[in-house]
Amino acid sequence: MLHAPITFEPITELTRTTASSVKEHWRKVMQEVREQRMVVVTNHNEPQAVIISADQYRALQAKVEALEQSLDELRNQTPALTELRRGFDERLAVLQQVEAGPRARDLLRRPARLGGKVKAGSGY
Repeated sequence: MLHAPITFEPITELTRTTASSVKEHWRKVMQEVREQRMVVVTNHNEPQAVIISADQYRALQAKVEALEQSLDELRNQTPALTELRRGFDERLAVLQQVEAGPRARDLLRRPARLGGKVKAGSGY
C-alpha cells in the first residue's frame, strides 16, 4: 500500500502559538492545525509541543507500520545476508595474509594479457 510522502519542516519554520492561546482559543488553534497540518505550542517562546491533525497522525502511524513490516522482512532475510557476508569476508581475508602485499605489487607490475577479452572474478 503506497502512502503519500510525509514531510517535516524544521520546527523553527512551523506556525507557532502560545500555550495560553491554546487554552483560550482552542477552536482557532485547531483551525490552524487543519490548515497547516502542524502547529508548535510554545511556552516563554520555547517550543514545548507540536499539535498535528488526526489525518497527519494516521499517516505517520501507517508509515511506522510499513517501516516495521520492512524491518521484519529484512530480519527474515538475515541468513542469506550472513552467508553473503561470510563469502565476502573469506575473499577479503586473502588481503590480510603476510604475502598479500608483495603478491599484489608483483601482479600490478606485470603487463596485462587480456587477449582481447575482459577478465572478471570467478563470480561473474
